[in-house]
Amino acid sequence: MFKVIKWLVLLIVVLGLAGTALVYGVLSLSMPALDGKGQSTAINKPVTISRDALGQAVINAQSRNNAAYGLGYAHGQDRFFQMDLLRRNAAGELSELFGKAALGLDKKMRFHQLRKRSRAILNTLPESDKQLLNSYAQGVNEGLAQVGFASFEYLLTGAAQKPWQSEDSLLVIFSMYLDLQSATFERDKALIHIEQAYGQHMVDFLTQPSQYQAALDGSKFAPFTGTIPQLPAQAQHTVKNIQVNQERGSNNWAVTGAHTQTGAAMLSDDMHLSMAMPVIWYKAQLNYQQNGEQAQVTGVSLPGAPAIVVGSNNKIAWGFTNGYIDTADWIALNDDSKTWQVNEPIVMADGEREDYSLTLSEYGPVKYINKKPYALSWAAHQPYAVDMELVKLEQANTVDDALAIASNVGIPVQNLMVVDSQGGAAWQHIGAIPARKTPSELSVNENEYSPDWQQNEHQRPYVKNPKNGRLWTGNSRVVSATDNTRFGNGGYALGARSSQIRDRLFEKQSFAESDFYALQLDNQARFLTPWHTLLLNQLKKDKAKNAQYISALENWQQCACASSVGYTLVKHYRSTLINTVFASMEHALNEQDATLKYVKRDLEPAIWQLIKGRPGSWVNPEYKNWDEQLLGAFSDTVTALRAEYGDNLQNWQWGKVNALNIEHPFAKQMPILAKFLNMPVAPGFGDSYMPAVQGKSFGASQRFIAQPGHLENAIMAVPGGQSGHPLSAFYRAGFSDYIEGKHTPLLPQTLIHQIVIEPAR
Repeated sequence: MFKVIKWLVLLIVVLGLAGTALVYGVLSLSMPALDGKGQSTAINKPVTISRDALGQAVINAQSRNNAAYGLGYAHGQDRFFQMDLLRRNAAGELSELFGKAALGLDKKMRFHQLRKRSRAILNTLPESDKQLLNSYAQGVNEGLAQVGFASFEYLLTGAAQKPWQSEDSLLVIFSMYLDLQSATFERDKALIHIEQAYGQHMVDFLTQPSQYQAALDGSKFAPFTGTIPQLPAQAQHTVKNIQVNQERGSNNWAVTGAHTQTGAAMLSDDMHLSMAMPVIWYKAQLNYQQNGEQAQVTGVSLPGAPAIVVGSNNKIAWGFTNGYIDTADWIALNDDSKTWQVNEPIVMADGEREDYSLTLSEYGPVKYINKKPYALSWAAHQPYAVDMELVKLEQANTVDDALAIASNVGIPVQNLMVVDSQGGAAWQHIGAIPARKTPSELSVNENEYSPDWQQNEHQRPYVKNPKNGRLWTGNSRVVSATDNTRFGNGGYALGARSSQIRDRLFEKQSFAESDFYALQLDNQARFLTPWHTLLLNQLKKDKAKNAQYISALENWQQCACASSVGYTLVKHYRSTLINTVFASMEHALNEQDATLKYVKRDLEPAIWQLIKGRPGSWVNPEYKNWDEQLLGAFSDTVTALRAEYGDNLQNWQWGKVNALNIEHPFAKQMPILAKFLNMPVAPGFGDSYMPAVQGKSFGASQRFIAQPGHLENAIMAVPGGQSGHPLSAFYRAGFSDYIEGKHTPLLPQTLIHQIVIEPAR
C-alpha cells in the first residue's frame, strides 16, 4: 500500500511539473525577440531598437516618423494587450473581448461616441501628423507580428488580435480624458441633485472654500459666512461607506536656476494614477534627426501613442498634473429642444450584437437627471480635444518655446510645469479648454449655451520665473481667484497636498535631485493632525477603557508610516464620522441614482463647521447628541477594523492596512494566477492629502526629477517593468528600486539587446 501511495504521489508531481512545463512552453512562444534584424516598407532609413538592463527602449532613427515606427515596434512587442484595452475601453468595445460582463461599461463609454470622434478628428489632422500616426501604427503591427504567437490574455479570452489603426492612438488619448476628467461632469451632476433636493444654500455650504489654498499668486477665496443649513428630519438608516473618488491627480514643482548648484532649473513630477500590471508608462528614449540637428528625448511614453508624455530633451524638462478646471457643463433641455436617436451596436465575444440607443442634441449626448433631460457639453466631445501637437515639445529649447506650444495641444487639460537649462521655470495650462467664458458647477439653461464651446481657448494665465523662484501644483486651484471665475472649479483637490509642497519648498534655498526625491516621499500627516487632536480628546474622556487606543494615538509618529497604528485609527475615524453625519443625504441621493462620492473631498470645511457648531439636525438618528455621535463613530471604526484585520492592533499598522498591491486584471478574476502575474505586495507608505500619495492600488505612477543639461543625475522611477509578458526579465524590473526609493536613472544604461530594421527594397 505504501508503494502505491508513493507512486501516486510521484505521478502527481511529475504531471504537475509536466503541466507547468507545458504552460511555460506555450507562454514562451509569445515572448518577443529582442535581438536580430528585419526589413520594413514603413521606413526609408535603418531603425535600431535597443534595450538596457531594465528594458528601457532606445530608438535610433533618421527622422521623427522613423522614430515613431521604432517606438510603435517596441510597444507592439511589449504592451499590445494593454494598448488594446485602452482603445477598447475608450471606444466601448470591451464586450468583444469579455462578453456580456463588459456590456454595462461599454454602454457607459458609448455615451461619448469616441470611436466616431477619433475617425472624424483623424481626417482633419495635418498630413504630417497622419504620416506620424501611420508610421507608429505600422511599427506596432510589425512588432506584434514579430512575436508570432498571441499573448496569454488572448489565449484565455479566445479573442483575436486586431491590427492597430491610426485612429486607435487618438482613442488612447481619449482614454486619458475618461480617466482624468469624467469626475468633473459627475461632480456637476451630483451638485445638480443636491441643489434640487436641498437648495443652493446647501450647495454653497458643502462646497465652501477650505483653509488649504495654494494658488501660485497667494490669492484666497473669502471663507463661507452663511449659516449652517438645516437638514430635513432624518429617518433611521444603516450608515453606508460613502466612496471617495480617487484624485486622478499628481504633484509637480520646480525651482529656477537661482536655487540649484548648476544654474539650471529643476523639475519634479509624479503622476498619480491607478496601478495595475503592466504599469501604464513605458520608458523610452528617441534619437533622430530634425532640421539637420540631432534630437534626443528621454522619458515615459503611453503605449498606444507615438509621443514622449513626460521627460526631457536636455534643453527643457516637462511634467504634468491634472488641471481640474471646469471643462464640462450640463445643458438643461426644454420640452421643445431638438433631440434625435442614434443606434450604437455593441459586438459580443461570440459575435452576437446588442443595440444601444443614444439620445443626442446639438449640445452633446443626453442623460436624464431627476427625470429631466440634460445634454453634456464636454471638452472631450469637441474637435480640438485630441491631436499630435504634444510631439512639438520635443523641439522646444526654452520655457518660452514650451509655453507657445501649450495652448494648441490636444490632451485633457493639465498643469504644465516646464524648466530649461538656462534656469527658467514656468507653469501654464496645456490641453483643450473650451472658450466659453462662464463655466458652471450647476446646469446651464439652453438659451445660455455659448457657441464658444466649439473653440479652444488660447488666452491662458501663466507664471514664469517668479521672484521667489518656486512653482508648485497638486491638483488644487493654481490660477488666481480672479481667473478662477473664468476657468471654474472642475473638482479641484482640497489643497492640503499643494500647501505642504509649497511650505517644504520654502524650507530650503538650494536644492539637488535628492532633496526633490525626499519631498516626493514626504508622508508627514499635517492634514490629519486636527483629526488626531479631536479623536484623542474624545478618547481621553474614558482613559481606562481606551488605554490601548490612546497609546497608539500618542505614538502615531504624525505620518503615514508603515508601523503606525495611530495613523490608521485617525484616517478611518475621519471617514467613518463623515459617513455617519452625511448618511441621510447619501441615502436620499442614492434614491435618485446619485451619490456624494464626487463631492466627498469637498466636505472637509463643512464637517469641521458641523463639529464645532453641533447643529441638532445633523445628528444621525442612531445617536442622541453630538457627543454620542463623535464617540459612536470611533466605536464603528474599531468594529470595522476588527472585522477586517482581527483583534491584534499590530495588524492595524498602516503598512498592512494600506499595503500596495499592484495586480494584473486577470489575476483579480483568477486568483490562482496572482503569484505569477502580480507585483509583490509592499508595505503601505503614504496616503491622500500629503506629497507621498499611495493607496492599495493607486499612487505615483512614476517619479521624475531632472535638471536639463545635467541629465546624468536625472531620475525616472516606475513601479513595474517594461514588458507585459510575465516570463520576461523586464516584467518586474525596476519595481524593487521604486519601493525602496532608489534613484533609478532617467537615461538608459548599458544596452544589452538590439534589433535593426532595414528599409525593404
